[in-house]
Amino acid sequence: MKPGNALLEASGTTIFTVMSALAAEHKAINLGQGFPDTDGPMAIREAAAAALVAGPNQYPPLTGLPVLREAVAAANRRFWGLEIDPAREVVVTSGATEALAACLMALLNPGDEVVLIEPLYDTYLPVVRLLGAVPRLVRLSPPDWTLDATALATAFGPRTKAILLNTPMNPTGKVFSVAELDRIAGLLAEHDAYAICDEVYEHLVFGGARHVALMSRPGMRERCLRIGSAGKTFALTGWKIGYVSGPARLTALVARAHQNLTFTSPPALQAAVAVGLGMPDAYFAGLAGDLAARRDLLAAGLGRLGFEVLPSDGTYFLTAGYGLLSSLADDAFCRKMTEQAGVTAIPVSAFYAADPPEGYVRFAFCKKPEVLEAALARLAAWPVPDFT
Repeated sequence: MKPGNALLEASGTTIFTVMSALAAEHKAINLGQGFPDTDGPMAIREAAAAALVAGPNQYPPLTGLPVLREAVAAANRRFWGLEIDPAREVVVTSGATEALAACLMALLNPGDEVVLIEPLYDTYLPVVRLLGAVPRLVRLSPPDWTLDATALATAFGPRTKAILLNTPMNPTGKVFSVAELDRIAGLLAEHDAYAICDEVYEHLVFGGARHVALMSRPGMRERCLRIGSAGKTFALTGWKIGYVSGPARLTALVARAHQNLTFTSPPALQAAVAVGLGMPDAYFAGLAGDLAARRDLLAAGLGRLGFEVLPSDGTYFLTAGYGLLSSLADDAFCRKMTEQAGVTAIPVSAFYAADPPEGYVRFAFCKKPEVLEAALARLAAWPVPDFT
């Protein structure tokens, strides 16, 4: 029989699915996949339940319930100083992953070039290639994840249509500085290109780090599509509610892509997310503070066990080097750690297209403190294999 899509045939199963299945098989503590082990605020869940019972439960508007689009616009103003027209410049999607696909579809033609920064979330490359566009990769390497200005400038050229920028960044925990954002902005202006800004961890920033939306930088308002996620902000990842903000001429195209992907999202969940976006500042500050404490707990424990723990200024994740413990390749190390120690992480090689750095894994710390402590206890009892 004739084969199916060659790119999908070659892509295989995502590493997150593979490692989560392995974790379940071995009853491991899953610090691989980035989802919390507690549900989000009761007020938001109660709002969803009330909206579900009250109805209506039919198709909401293509671009989202007006109440949620207004809440997204208000949040843009409140947190990032952005004036967004809720009627024309917001599109609600079925999660941020769909938002990414819709934004890429809205901008790219076959042959267009897209600048991608490695390590990168695993959906970026497949969607770019499925659309017939050409990825231009810029590499960040551990331990400092520095954005090389020369490499970045070299990636841009006459065929560049867009950059896909993830900040705060999964898996590194890097929060791009204002200087780095302005360097990117200068290249976008020079090459008349756009930015798709994956900012799903916008409120999960710790310590002295500060998230700045690229769209808020001079000259960027008309060049950016900014993606947010209720799943990440409210620890409700299963709801799959995302939202795109941007100039009307681009969000109109995002809406056309969205209508051919999922068309819409559950109205009760949309109404509840609108409630969440209106929560007081104390909620958002407390969310970041709680996660920072969990990051510190895990980082300190891994450090005591001989891991090289890299800084994480945001997201759910931290990266740790195990070069002093084992010479196994990172995928083999993660498998052994799952099977023998009962703790699951993700190999950092999964976030690179080719020739990844050696000896690093990604842990998720968005778990209860007692779960993190149990994982550290299991690792402390594990005779780490040093197979070559």
